[in-house]
Amino acid sequence: MKNLLFVGGARPVPISTVMAEQALAQARARGIRTHVVNRPDALAGTPTVSAAADAVSAVDFVPPELVVAWARSRAREGERFDAVFALQEMAQVAVAEVARALGAPGNEPEAVRRIRTKDLCRAALAEAGFAQPAVRLCADAQAAADFLEQSSQSSQSSQASKPGPWVVKPRDAMGSIGVSLVREAADLPGAIEALPDDAPFLIEEFVEGPEFSVEGVFLGGEPRILAVTAKEKAPPPFFVEVGHVLPAEISETDHDRIRDRVVAALSTLGLRAGAFHVELWLTADGPVLGEVHGRFGGDWIHTMLQHAIPDLEVFGLVFEDLLGLPGTHTSLTPTRGAAVRYLVPPPGRVTAIEGWEEVLAHPALLHAQLLVAPGDIIKPLRQSSDRAGFVVVGADDPALARKLAAELVDSVRFVVQDAPADRLPGLWSLT
Repeated sequence: MKNLLFVGGARPVPISTVMAEQALAQARARGIRTHVVNRPDALAGTPTVSAAADAVSAVDFVPPELVVAWARSRAREGERFDAVFALQEMAQVAVAEVARALGAPGNEPEAVRRIRTKDLCRAALAEAGFAQPAVRLCADAQAAADFLEQSSQSSQSSQASKPGPWVVKPRDAMGSIGVSLVREAADLPGAIEALPDDAPFLIEEFVEGPEFSVEGVFLGGEPRILAVTAKEKAPPPFFVEVGHVLPAEISETDHDRIRDRVVAALSTLGLRAGAFHVELWLTADGPVLGEVHGRFGGDWIHTMLQHAIPDLEVFGLVFEDLLGLPGTHTSLTPTRGAAVRYLVPPPGRVTAIEGWEEVLAHPALLHAQLLVAPGDIIKPLRQSSDRAGFVVVGADDPALARKLAAELVDSVRFVVQDAPADRLPGLWSLT
């Protein structure tokens, strides 16, 4: 029997627990014994994940040295871990460190740290000749203001139509937390105030163009792209994702350009094991890479993948590769479409929600959840956790999936009191 150490298990939020439960089920179906380690508070909040594992231990993985020491002690006591895996972004460095310490397959810790530190990843790609937006790591508001001034002067000298805009973001975060658009210097104080903490932050040039992500796994050390996902975001100044369609409805030429750029970047960055989720923009000059992640994408992309590629088990695919097990998948090419759409009602206190039962009864539904109830207060949309729910649908092709997801979301009616007048258009339906 093969043994898998599952670092970080799940966070106590729906998508994290569902992904972890599916990963554990796909491991069990392959005869793999699983041992989940996570922080005590996270274990308490995810009892269904613990119940699905063969063993559970309370171990923190930040800093990674804690779980490395624990794994070494277990190895001395005779417990063997043949592979190490994580779903959580914050556990990826720990996975690489444990794998190195135990001699298990995995990515080099230095490579994982590089992609998790956004400015270092940009620098590595730019040095290798990939188009990248100019970026600056800033310790304070003055450093950011200096970058804006230098960027403006550069635009004037190159006869660009106008400088900016720019994006302010945390150096190490997820879920669109603290990410906001800066059109001019006057916007900078508000953007810095929206950051989650006082740590050094990034400011970079805004890239114009539709956004996509590339989903894939490493098989035999080589990247295998499973699908390109089209992404839709809320209007600026924030960058919260409100919908995805998979596979993206793009030309074969654009698909090949994206594929070639992502495969080259993964090689440059030194990644070779597990899953990947690479974000990018398709500009007039070609793909420009955004953030690179050594994990599966969130926002129910795993559910869409498993519909678009019939009989696919995405986590099992990774386990088979890491553990040298016989492959169970004959085709890894999408033949159907899937979409997710998020519910983004207006801010205020919810008094009623209508139409949700009809959504749950729709035959195309793959998964759905309502995250608010009457009496709850909906915050303005600034980060992923502000979304009120989601609908994931599957269809014969991506165009139909996109249409169905939009129709279902539009059919849900939120009655909200005390809603502000400055509502963003096109993101919700009102009674």
